Amino acid sequence: MSSEPVSSPTSGLESNVAGLLCYLFGWISGLIFLLLDKRPFVRFHAAQSIAISIAAVAIGIGFWIITLIVTIITGGLGVFMSLLFPLVMLGIFITVIICMLKAFKNEKFKLPVIGDIVEKMIG
Repeated sequence: MSSEPVSSPTSGLESNVAGLLCYLFGWISGLIFLLLDKRPFVRFHAAQSIAISIAAVAIGIGFWIITLIVTIITGGLGVFMSLLFPLVMLGIFITVIICMLKAFKNEKFKLPVIGDIVEKMIG
């Protein structure tokens, strides 16, 4: 435990554990830590967790729109694109796992594009 005074409900956690937990339940845990924890490291990972969740939803919606359009244009060949959707979601899941591991190692791992946006947002 640290000798710092407890100033928030989450400050009893080590910052690396709190950073990891930001990603555990996606935007929900990210929002909880963003609102409750004042440490910059934890706030960064909390905001990045929220941003990954938003990006995952946007990617999913965009993927299905493109699949629908290709299906309509080609008369059904877009259905094969839908087989790629699990791979896309697996990629997002692996990205979240990498972020969790980096947070646990006390690394401020910035994702491309998302990391810069998050830094400006919580800056």
